[in-house]
Amino acid sequence: MDGRLSICRRLFAQPISKNRQHRIEVRFTLDEYFKANEHLWNRWTELHQQSEVYDLAGFRAGGLSLRDVEQEELGTVAGKSLLHLQCHFGLDTLSWARLGARVTGVDFSQKAIDVARSLSLELSIPATFVHSNIYHLPDNLAGQFDIVFTSYGVLWWLPDLCPIS
Repeated sequence: MDGRLSICRRLFAQPISKNRQHRIEVRFTLDEYFKANEHLWNRWTELHQQSEVYDLAGFRAGGLSLRDVEQEELGTVAGKSLLHLQCHFGLDTLSWARLGARVTGVDFSQKAIDVARSLSLELSIPATFVHSNIYHLPDNLAGQFDIVFTSYGVLWWLPDLCPIS
């Protein structure tokens, strides 16, 4: 990915009149976008650990964070290698490990990877966690996987799907 490429986000300001809405155009490089997004996810990792949505206490007590449809679609993962792209702080990755997969989780947020590694150690769930932007993953991770998994809401954060498909 070329850091000099610009992507454009359009933000809509409040209308000055009832009939007009002004458009503000913001341009930044991909490097700036990734840096800002990583900062955001580092902050969200701190918040999400306390969130009822992630139910970290329930996970620590032995629960799974996976939805039924995910388990049904992937089927039996026991004994299979699974690569989880954009794993955040690893609850789904560790859930797949609880179901018997040999897991590797990847995320570009160092804070999220640190928490994922800590949970893996604390709960004695074997897992590998790699800090990497997925566009740079071939430089940071070698190997082949039986399953490559990513979950809800992650694709729209990516400015270009072609390099990772």
